[in-house]
Amino acid sequence: MTYRKLQELPSQSLPREKLLRQGRHSLSNAELLAIFLRMGIKGKNVLDMSSDLIQSAGSLDALAHMEAAEIANICKGIGMAKAATLSAAFELGARALRETLSRQPIQTPEDVYDYLTTAMRWKEKETVLVLLLDTKCRLIKPVEISSGTLNESIAHPRDILRPTVIHNAYGFILAHNHPSGNPAPSRTDDLLTERVRECSKLLGVRFLDHVIIGKPTETTNKNYYSYNHPGGDRLKDPGQERTLYH
Repeated sequence: MTYRKLQELPSQSLPREKLLRQGRHSLSNAELLAIFLRMGIKGKNVLDMSSDLIQSAGSLDALAHMEAAEIANICKGIGMAKAATLSAAFELGARALRETLSRQPIQTPEDVYDYLTTAMRWKEKETVLVLLLDTKCRLIKPVEISSGTLNESIAHPRDILRPTVIHNAYGFILAHNHPSGNPAPSRTDDLLTERVRECSKLLGVRFLDHVIIGKPTETTNKNYYSYNHPGGDRLKDPGQERTLYH
C-alpha cells in the first residue's frame, strides 16, 4: 500500500475541513479521532493511525473506556500526550451525556442502564451504588456504596438505605456492575436484594429496583438485568411505553 501524507489528500477529504464544511456528523469515527491526534507518524498518516487505534481497541466503545496509559500501549506512535487528549475528550463526552440524562425522569431499567453504562460498564471491580430519586423520578444524586474485588463487592442494607433517609428521597434504585460482562444475578445478588427489600419495608422507603450492569459478550447480548423486570430489556404496553418506577 502506498503511503500518502495527509497534506497530499484532497482538501475536501481532510477531517477538520470536512467538519467545518459539512458538520461533525459527517465524519467517520477515524476522522473524528484524527482531529484530536492531529499528526501521524513516519510511514502512517493520522487517518490510518486513527483507524489502527480503533481496531487495536476492538471498538470505539472499548477505546472510550480506556485510561490514557492503556490507549498509549495499544497502538505504536500514540504517546502519552495524545493518549491523554483522547481520554479527556471521551470523558468530557461521557459527562455531557450523564448531565443530560440526569435531567430526565428515570422510568425504566433501560434508563438506569443508559445513565450508568459509561461510568460502570468497564469497571474492573464490582461496584455498588444507589440512585436517589425525587417524587417525579428525577435523579437527586448517585451515591457509591462500595467497591470490591473482581467479582464480589461488600454492601450492607444499612449502608444502602442510609443515603435515601439522609436525603429524604422519594425512593432509590440499587445498582451494581458485573465485570465479567454477564448481568445474570448470582445467589448473593438475590439474597442482597431480598434483604434490602425487607429493610426498605420496615423503614417505609421505596425500593424501586435492583439493576445489574453488564456488557455484551460472546455468550450473551444482554446489557443489564432488572429484578423488577427480569424478562426483557424494554418495558412497553401495546401502543405506548409503560413506566415502571411511578
